[in-house]
Order: sequence, then C-alpha cells, then structure tokens
Amino acid sequence: MLDPREIYEVDEAAVARVLPAATGTQGEVAVRATGPVMLHSVRGFVDAGTTGELAVEHLLEEFEVTRLVTFDVDQLLDYRSKRVTMVFDADRWASYDEPFLAIDHVRDAEGTGFLLLHGMEPDLQWERVVAALRELVDRFDVSLVVGFHGIPMGIPHTRPLSVTAHATRRELIEDHTSWFGTVKVPGSLASLLELRLGESGHDAMGFTVHVPHYLAQSPFPPAAVVALENVQRSTGLDLRVTALTAGAQEAVAEVERQMAESEEVTAVVRALEEQYDAFARSVGRTSLLAELAPIPTADELGAEFERFLAQQTGE
Repeated sequence: MLDPREIYEVDEAAVARVLPAATGTQGEVAVRATGPVMLHSVRGFVDAGTTGELAVEHLLEEFEVTRLVTFDVDQLLDYRSKRVTMVFDADRWASYDEPFLAIDHVRDAEGTGFLLLHGMEPDLQWERVVAALRELVDRFDVSLVVGFHGIPMGIPHTRPLSVTAHATRRELIEDHTSWFGTVKVPGSLASLLELRLGESGHDAMGFTVHVPHYLAQSPFPPAAVVALENVQRSTGLDLRVTALTAGAQEAVAEVERQMAESEEVTAVVRALEEQYDAFARSVGRTSLLAELAPIPTADELGAEFERFLAQQTGE
C-alpha cells in the first residue's frame, strides 16, 4: 500500500488552536485522558431521504467549524463515473462544485468539540483512505467514531422511524434491537472504516435510519432528526436537534398534502400501515420501537414476517 499520509494534509495551526493536546508530529498518538468523538457521513453511497446530508448541513450551519484535514480528492475520485456539477451562464462557465473530503472540528451547543468527516465518498483507494483515517483517529485520540445515513424501507411515514444500529462492540448498542440476520450488501467506505477500526481495537458504531421507500429520493428531515437524536444519546453531545423540528414538521405536512391529492399514494401508505401494525401485533408490540421483553431474535422476526406475508397473499 502507498503511504496513507500522502493523500491528506493537516492544518497544523488549526489543530494547535482547537486540539492543543494533539499537536505532536503527524502520526503520533496524542496522550490524553479523553479524546473527541468523530462523526462521519460521506456522500456517494445510499442515503435515503438525504438523511446524512441533511444532518451534516445542520451541524455545519449551527456550530463553529474549523477545517483540520483535507484529502487529495484528485487521487480518490473517478470523475467520469461521478460527474461534478458546473454552472454555465449564457456564454461562460460560472462556477464549479468542487468535490472534497475533509475532517472539521466542530463545537456543539455546550462548547464540546468533536470531529466531523464529510464530503464525497472516494471511488478509489479505500484501504489507503481507511489507513489514513486510522492514523488520524490515533493522532487525535478519538474516543468513538459514529456514522449515520438512511436506507429505503417498506414502512409508512405515519409510524415511528426505526433504526438499525451496528458497532464494533455489542456493549455500544445494547439498548438497540437488531432487525436483521446475516445478509450480504454492497460495501461502502463507512462500513469498511467501521470494520477496520474494530479490528484494530477502536470503538466505532453507526446508525442507519429506515426511510419510507416512497420518500427515499427526496429530502426527508424527520430521518435526519432521528439520526442525530441517536448520535446525541450515544455520545452525550448537544447537537441542537430541535432546530430541525420545524423542517421535519413541514416535510410531513407536505407528504400529507400530497396524500390528500392522490388516492394512489393514500392507498400505498394505508397498505404499509396495515402491514406495519399487523407485524407489530404479531410480535406482541404496539410499535417496532417499543422496549418490551422478551425481544424476539432476528430469525424469529424474519419467520413471523414471512408467515404474515403468506397470510396476506393467501398462500
């Protein structure tokens, strides 16, 4: 593998201002009692409802931000498969939406600092990028790495949004229910990062918000709210999630308006509600988020869901 340090640049002056305990030579592990949390959500993989993108935008708009690390995206992106937007104005090229991958230092509502990895997901050199991030996690003495994004699911927007939580140690997500057994899915930089961090002994976790599939292609702020609420509970950060509440309410109101204008959309949502409620009743719960004991296993949930679908289709 090529040297990971050749694909990123650290602003040493900025690090000295916001992380004075981590100002040693590049690659050293800072010696501190505690280190900052690092959040991450990069664009390019599945992000139903633009969950991660909306959450990152909120963090950057609400809080004080300092750029610490910049990656050399020219080495990491395939521009022909991931065309970057440019604006042509009448007779000239007016602007270029320059791609980036960076780590910022952010201060939450209480002044607690944390790191935020965001930008474009690399097309190339994933292992090298992950190795670079592991170096930076060590250097900045990061205590916990947390990712978030959305995936489309066959659930209605009128019921609580559920979340799939995953982590390098079960203790990090012991309050969460697992809805899946063993499955094979397309990989991502975020999932590879979590895997490699776990293999090297670092704590890492993530939250995948289940977004109604009929809303997956549009921004859906309620999903970003759920993602950040879970991040808050796991990290203790104050991410001022209430600032997203108005946008979330407006999004739901707009969906309700469209439902009122379309019998077809209404029928889809009603069918999903019936499916959701029947499944919840079949496992003895009023909500898929309810904390009732005993919690069924992933295999039990899958078998119950298959029985329910068979009953619905008359098989």
